[in-house]
Parts: sequence; C-alpha cells; structure tokens
Amino acid sequence: MIRRPTHPGNIIKEDYLFPLAITIKDMADTLGVSRKTLSKIINERGAVTPDMALRLSRAFDTTPDFWLNLQKNYDLWHAETASKEWKKVKPFSHRILHHNSSPYSEQGVQD
Repeated sequence: MIRRPTHPGNIIKEDYLFPLAITIKDMADTLGVSRKTLSKIINERGAVTPDMALRLSRAFDTTPDFWLNLQKNYDLWHAETASKEWKKVKPFSHRILHHNSSPYSEQGVQD
C-alpha cells in the first residue's frame, strides 16, 4: 500500500510556520482568515479549499495547484483506504466506452 500522503496543513506548519517563526495568528491575519480556520487546516481537521489555495499561493509564492493537489492526494488516499465500496462498481465495457458515436451527437443530446 502506498504511504499516506502529507496533509497540506502539515506542509504549512513544517515548511512555513516553524522555519519562518510565524504565529498562527500572524499567518491568519496575512491570509485574511480566522485563526480558527487556519488552525483547523494546520491540525489536519480542515481542508484547503480553492479560495484558501489562492491565498496560500499568494502568501508563499507558490501555485494554487500545489495546494489543491496536496489536498486532492490526501483526500483520495483516505477515500480509497477508508472503504472498499468503490471497488464494487462494475466498469463499463471498453467497447461501450470507446464506441465511435458520441453520446453528445445531435441525436443523443436532449434539452
């Protein structure tokens, strides 16, 4: 099994807060969010939203995709390992999925 991905809150804490000696309050003020909101993310009880990813990318000169990908990888790993229900889904056949006619052709699209 692949190891658990790092939560973006851990990256914020270990790569920014501690090395730069920034308090949660100061960082929250800089980001324009409440201390509680930031604390939830840092303590891995909250998720990085697209809005937060934009804020973090601006504050730390990174990209929003960096933060969203960290969150996505973390969330997918947890979804995959928390339940095996998704494995019960029966895939559509390759023939149906790669058939030449598009379901979005004029005949297939309905208003």
